[in-house]
Amino acid sequence: RQPQDNQPTQPKPSPSLRRKEVVKQAEELSNQMDALIALRIKVNKPLIDQVVHDSNEHNMAPLDVLNRVKINATIETPLSTVRSVFNGLNLDLNYNKNELKDAQGKLKKAFLELYEKLRFLKNYAFLNQMAFSKIMKKYDKVYHYTRKKITSRNASDAYLQMVEESYLSQSDEVAKLIERVEAVFIKHFCNGDRQQGMNTLRPKSRRERHRVTFFVGCFFGCSLALVAAIIVSIHARDLLQGEGQTKYMNTIFPLYSWFGFLVLHMLMYAGNVYFWTRYRVNYSFIFGFKQGTELDFKQVLLLTFGLSVLALATALSNLEMEMDPETQNYKTVTELLPMGLVIVVVLMVICPFNILYRTNRFFFLVCVWHCICAPLYFVNLPDFFLADQFTSQVQLLRNVEFYVCYYGWGDFKKRDATTCNDSNVYRILSVVIAVVPYWIRLLQCLRRYFEGRDSTQAMNGLKYLSTIAAVVSRTIYTNRRGTTLKIIAASTSGVATIFSTYWDLVMDWGLLCRNSENPWLRDKLILPSKSVYFIAMVLNVVLRLAWMQTVLDFQEASFLHRNALTAIVASLEIIRRGIWNFFRLENEHLNNVGKFRAVKSVPLPFSYEDEDKDL
Repeated sequence: RQPQDNQPTQPKPSPSLRRKEVVKQAEELSNQMDALIALRIKVNKPLIDQVVHDSNEHNMAPLDVLNRVKINATIETPLSTVRSVFNGLNLDLNYNKNELKDAQGKLKKAFLELYEKLRFLKNYAFLNQMAFSKIMKKYDKVYHYTRKKITSRNASDAYLQMVEESYLSQSDEVAKLIERVEAVFIKHFCNGDRQQGMNTLRPKSRRERHRVTFFVGCFFGCSLALVAAIIVSIHARDLLQGEGQTKYMNTIFPLYSWFGFLVLHMLMYAGNVYFWTRYRVNYSFIFGFKQGTELDFKQVLLLTFGLSVLALATALSNLEMEMDPETQNYKTVTELLPMGLVIVVVLMVICPFNILYRTNRFFFLVCVWHCICAPLYFVNLPDFFLADQFTSQVQLLRNVEFYVCYYGWGDFKKRDATTCNDSNVYRILSVVIAVVPYWIRLLQCLRRYFEGRDSTQAMNGLKYLSTIAAVVSRTIYTNRRGTTLKIIAASTSGVATIFSTYWDLVMDWGLLCRNSENPWLRDKLILPSKSVYFIAMVLNVVLRLAWMQTVLDFQEASFLHRNALTAIVASLEIIRRGIWNFFRLENEHLNNVGKFRAVKSVPLPFSYEDEDKDL
């Protein structure tokens, strides 16, 4: 994505241009509704066609609209993508229920976005009138007390009268359009139910619930208590001494560190949401969340500390059951506790019932599916944003591989990971898993490049290709060692690090603009302190270097196991990603503001043949 500073400055559109734009959009939606109504009649009541044709030959019958309408082909799903590659897209109407359902869904979204735009325009006019009124009242007050001239009020009254008689105050075109949109939407998309229609058009803001704050505090306190209990239990029983340390760090530690990585990432996201909200970054619009369903930072913290309590309680139970003489005969059950916790978490995520923020869970699962199926789906910002998060969770994905191997091959019965560590298949899969997130991002960049012919996406794809080469080379070096492999791994990792760091700072964050109003930053900044941006840039560079520790052949310290060092480095990468998230969305928000983009553009389902000829 090209940063705002590299784009030509656009003049601000006048209110009249905005008004003409929404009027034109309303007329276009009116034509779309004619086609939708005709298609609905054709699909649901095919026999009415002959009756309509015989009723009036002079006026165009509703179904005649379909004779000059074609489907707007949008390549968004895997099926449409495959068809576009091999057979091309069929633009003719098929008059089936799937086609009708798809058209209704698109038009419903288009009406919602138009209604939102009309409300913004109405609020704009109202705020300008209020600003004029308050400015003139302030002028009256100051001028009266300083100059002692009561006659000055006549001047302000004249100005206010001019404002009241202006087009801004007198025009009711926007209000009438709002009423028309409400009437059409309620009639055709809500079966005439006004309450349902208005709740959809104007969703109520979610009220802050104090019980969320209460449970966040409870879960946080429980997490601290459980951490203290685990530390005391480990030291009191000398679990990390001698052979027990090696066995524990090679088996149990990777199982529970999976939850640690997940909790840390959720904690960073909660911090992101807090600062996005505080500095008015419209993250819900950028991500495309349905209004009123986005999670605030307290709700994210509730999920974070809830998961933390579950994981820590399971880890403590594991320790207690292992050391308790009464449960010595149930070691197999004890070893199954981490796997049981993973199953519980997965079931909670995919739970179909309306609990635990079902809308957000469904949104997350859809984005995950889009990432898995890349490049078959159209790439939206939430899709590639989530894929970027996965690139910082390579160690978490490797721990998933360890789960499968450890429990699938039965090593958990004897708490021994030699089967996994000595398996060539396991090592090969370790390389593949490390590459998968970057491969997904590469495919997404290629999809966006072929759709928009944007050279920036091609360069971004090269960045991920260099990272794939670095990950493969350094993983091979870790398993085989050797001077030649070390040189190759160090070279590819160095190139990938420099490339990725440049892209983070210049392209994703829009910083390092030499001739901007804020030297080496950018023209528009949200944070009040410029030093924060420089600190963030330095941290990003330093933390980017942390992932090269494998190439540089760092060994564990005498007091630190190698798996612990790997976990620390993985945690640093998650922290870097959390910092990156804030500035990435800040730059995206400023780009939207610079382009006056406050509503989403929705592709319309139909196109008229005469419009195509005009084009």
